[in-house]
Amino acid sequence: MEQIPITKQGYAALKKELERLKTIERPENIKSIEVARAHGDLSENAEYHAAKEKQSFLEGRIGEISYKIGNAKIIDPETVPKDAVRFACRVRVENLDSEEEIEYMIVGPDEADIKLGKISMSSPLGSALIGKKPGEEAIVQAPGGKRIYEVIEIL
Repeated sequence: MEQIPITKQGYAALKKELERLKTIERPENIKSIEVARAHGDLSENAEYHAAKEKQSFLEGRIGEISYKIGNAKIIDPETVPKDAVRFACRVRVENLDSEEEIEYMIVGPDEADIKLGKISMSSPLGSALIGKKPGEEAIVQAPGGKRIYEVIEIL
């Protein structure tokens, strides 16, 4: 069984989303289906088809989140060794082209939020940084061309 690495905060956010989907969105969607069904002919009822499509999406997302929660391996960033870039660590890097220093936290895809400085370990930059040590370079093939980052410090 695959273990899915996730931080405590990411795990809590997934649990919160699952609870919202099950207790708020799913019941609202069931009511929408009932209301649309009451309008009669289902073959040409756009409201009914939209509500059924949303139901399919909700059930899929509930299943996906349940799987991730059930297979989660919670990683505490405080316990992660700081000898190399790993999941849940904070890292300061320098873009060697622009000489700009940036700090990122390496997280899972569900937790990634570039505005908060959290990048996915499966993103091009995240995967290039994994395993690098301070002083080493990570080469990333970006849409605008090759970019080189140097690991300055693992925080």
